[in-house]
Amino acid sequence: MTALHDALLAVRRYPAFALLWSSRLLSVVAFNILVVAVGWQLYDLTNDPLDLGLVGLFQFLPIITLTLLVGQVADRSDRRLVVTSCRVVQALAVVPLLLGTAGGWLTAPVIFAIVAVIGAARAFEDPTMTALMPGLVPRAEFARATVWYATASQVARICGPAAGGLLYLLGPSVAYATGGVMFVLAALCTLLIRAAPIRGGKSPVTVASVFAGVTFAWHTPAILGSISLDLFVVLLGGATALLPIYARDILQTGPEGLGLLRSAPAVGALLMSLVLTQFPIKERIRQEITVSSAGAYIRSQTASGCNGYSLADPARRPDAVRHSDRLWAGDHCLRPVH
Repeated sequence: MTALHDALLAVRRYPAFALLWSSRLLSVVAFNILVVAVGWQLYDLTNDPLDLGLVGLFQFLPIITLTLLVGQVADRSDRRLVVTSCRVVQALAVVPLLLGTAGGWLTAPVIFAIVAVIGAARAFEDPTMTALMPGLVPRAEFARATVWYATASQVARICGPAAGGLLYLLGPSVAYATGGVMFVLAALCTLLIRAAPIRGGKSPVTVASVFAGVTFAWHTPAILGSISLDLFVVLLGGATALLPIYARDILQTGPEGLGLLRSAPAVGALLMSLVLTQFPIKERIRQEITVSSAGAYIRSQTASGCNGYSLADPARRPDAVRHSDRLWAGDHCLRPVH
């Protein structure tokens, strides 16, 4: 309790970070509400599993294509305005979802286009948010602030999908409207942040500066290995896009069941994080991460033949350990050097 009390006091001492934390919570909850609502409505419209996979593809492509540009924008622009703009774009993207649902003209291609716009906004939002945090708290409090920032994301990934499923029971428009309002609130919180200006001059954009991050990762085995391993598992073993099929056709449940399924990995990761705080991995870290990733891949493949929550529930230990280990490895490998 003392540690929690100290952490709360630290957050209260830095209102700029409190605004960042709140905006992160609102944004991730809103995004996960949309994920559940879009997935369920799309599958209800087309009954085509391929369309569910294409949603993930159209969300993923902007992140890949804009990766090299994001760092340049975050380093040379007001990060508050970048993040605020991204959230305004996501709020505006909700409008055609609302109008299309009300008018009955919402189709799969329209949804794909909207998802691509949201994916492009998030490609800029997430890295810029992370880069904004060090200027909001003193160096001595940065580690604690990082924990709270990660906690906000994890809590949002638990509450957001569950809320999305429940809101969808009232109608897809209710879910979309709620997500849009939360994006607007997140944008307002970000706009109110008073951050320290970016230190140092702005060097000219060169090929070397554009590929600096790629070069650094390529020459840092710990980072390259973690990214490659996680990318392999996500691309070949990720089945979360197909969860509407599990929820409706296999488990015979509604959008509220889909919301619970989407929340399950975050619950598992949070529980495993608590376990790792008491029993940290001190030896054979690489082997543990590799085995966990392999377990997550095997789990996703065997789950395809399940017919009940006990097997379909993604909150299994391998996936949970993989997420927790990735956070642990990221905390140690990617910690800023001052």
